[in-house]
Amino acid sequence: MSGLADLPERFLRAELDGLVPYEPGKPVEEVQRELGLERVVKLASNEGPFGPFPVALEAIERAARDGNRYPDGGCFRLTNALAERHRVLPEQITVAAGADAVIGYVSYATLEPGDEVVTGWPSFPSYVLDPLKLGAVPVRVPLRDQRYDLEAILDAITPRTKLVFVATPNNPTGTMSTRAELDEYFARVPEHVVTVVDQAYFEYIDDPDYPDAVAEYLHRGRRAIVLRTFSKIYGLAGFRVGYGVGPAALVSGIHKVQRAFDVSTAAQAAALASLGDGAELARRRRVNADAMAELERVLRQDGHEPVGPARGNFLFVEVGEDAEALNAALLRQGVIVRPMGAFGAPTALRVTAGTPDEIAFFAEALAAVRAAAR
Repeated sequence: MSGLADLPERFLRAELDGLVPYEPGKPVEEVQRELGLERVVKLASNEGPFGPFPVALEAIERAARDGNRYPDGGCFRLTNALAERHRVLPEQITVAAGADAVIGYVSYATLEPGDEVVTGWPSFPSYVLDPLKLGAVPVRVPLRDQRYDLEAILDAITPRTKLVFVATPNNPTGTMSTRAELDEYFARVPEHVVTVVDQAYFEYIDDPDYPDAVAEYLHRGRRAIVLRTFSKIYGLAGFRVGYGVGPAALVSGIHKVQRAFDVSTAAQAAALASLGDGAELARRRRVNADAMAELERVLRQDGHEPVGPARGNFLFVEVGEDAEALNAALLRQGVIVRPMGAFGAPTALRVTAGTPDEIAFFAEALAAVRAAAR
């Protein structure tokens, strides 16, 4: 009916045949309209519950005045600030539209058809999807006690393995790998492998057993790239800015496949301003710790046992075969959580730690769902 031409058969790459496009959640306003709800609380995505830092908002306002100009494609000021912070050279920093974009660019820069990547599972889907798009072979290693099994990951490495993805904390389970475990891993990982250490939730963690992978592995010459993001505690998820720290040769390869203007001017300005506000960072870390404790209490009170200890800003909970039913029932009460089927855990839900008011609303929704079931 549209009059648009059809594509010839086999026009798209064969590697795309089994992939399903990402399905974004509906906007809160649309959920309210469809279900006739006065209020909807979103606890599905691992966003921080607070907006950009005050200094970042000021920087965004200033940057908006130059919105007619293309952004700095090299992210010069932000790259240099990050290099100084991590005590590396600027050519060892890559800034992109979120840490997720860095995962994609690392894959595009390194993987050829038939190459293997190894990762824990369930874990962040991009570790599997981005290699699949390129004809590479993802090897999923089951978690042990809901944690990355680094010993089993080492056993899964073959001569064809090019990348290993290690998420610490892991999304969606929230569990971390300890310093001793990562020390042992890096002591044994073959030299032909580059390890992508995803520390997207780094700033939330105040645990002496949690390593700074840049300082403790990159600076000691390990073949790795470490990912960080401004999407979580910094409150810049909507601005899309994250970065990787790694070998200059790998960063150079990433820049060859990266889009020229990947990170907007406002995102660069906001991220740069946020780096200087340590007091607000510490405040949000404390608030998140309190929110995580309250969210865990609410889930336990409802009869659930969330996986722990969880180190990020979310909890993972096995709810059994009725995961989709519980998700739908919570949605009718106005609470959006995340079913974990796409992450490899179809019987689980993930709930992000929101504000105290949002967590209280979630508790009321759980109670209403249980009352209706009875």
